Amino acid sequence: MSFARTVGHYSSLVKLSHTVFALPFALAAALLATRYAELTVKKLLLIVLCIASARTAAMAFNRLVDRHIDAKNPRTQQREIPAGVLSPGAVRGLVVASCAVFVASAAALGRLPLVLSPIVLVVLLGYSFTKRFTSLCHLVLGVAVALAPGGAWIAMGAPVTIAPWLMVIGVASWVAGFDILYSLQDHQFDRAERLHSIPVALGVVGALWLSGGLHVVTVACLLGAGLALGTGWPYTLGVGLIGAILVYEHAIVRPSDLSRIDRAFFDLNGYVSLAFLACVVVDQVLA
Repeated sequence: MSFARTVGHYSSLVKLSHTVFALPFALAAALLATRYAELTVKKLLLIVLCIASARTAAMAFNRLVDRHIDAKNPRTQQREIPAGVLSPGAVRGLVVASCAVFVASAAALGRLPLVLSPIVLVVLLGYSFTKRFTSLCHLVLGVAVALAPGGAWIAMGAPVTIAPWLMVIGVASWVAGFDILYSLQDHQFDRAERLHSIPVALGVVGALWLSGGLHVVTVACLLGAGLALGTGWPYTLGVGLIGAILVYEHAIVRPSDLSRIDRAFFDLNGYVSLAFLACVVVDQVLA
């Protein structure tokens, strides 16, 4: 197997393109934290390295833990481990290496990030087991992703006020909401395999309502964070754009038509994070 193909398989395994969900919010949090602390090139690079390595560890571990489930599910049978493209041993090595890079990067950012790094890894890796015993697995995933902006804020050395907490809650509810939508694809399979999810617990209609409610929380929390930080109109415009995108996302996913879930999950939620980062950058420039 060529080096390029091997890299491609590992990239596919950890869904490298999904970094667009967490990283823009982390960068936005770091920029907003410049109200209290200086953002240096070193800090920026270490924050990006922390996000990338932590996310790689979490995704690789998830694929490792779920490999037997993925082999049964027609939608996931072609993932790298059940398809035999990558071995469990190779993926274990990736998990260990990624965790080591994350801890080392956190240590370079300071004592508090280092102390918190094992807790972060417990949350990130622990998520993979949650659908075996709780329908709240989507909320755990939301918290795991929301650690990115929260961690970036702490890495900046900024005081932990109400603003970063609101940002963390907003991102957690956003991720939980769209993960509920994504899991609608597997609700019949999950029920048959006795796996837990909101669609299994509440049905399709109930899951759609809860997802929508979580996204209302997202918009409210991000607006609240902006008010707490005294941001300007570009930030408010960004949150407004996020609200509009989320409304459209829910408009195209209906109980009678789940065919556009992939578009709602990949495209639209990528726009959410990128729109937020772009408007935070403009807000910082015009401040």
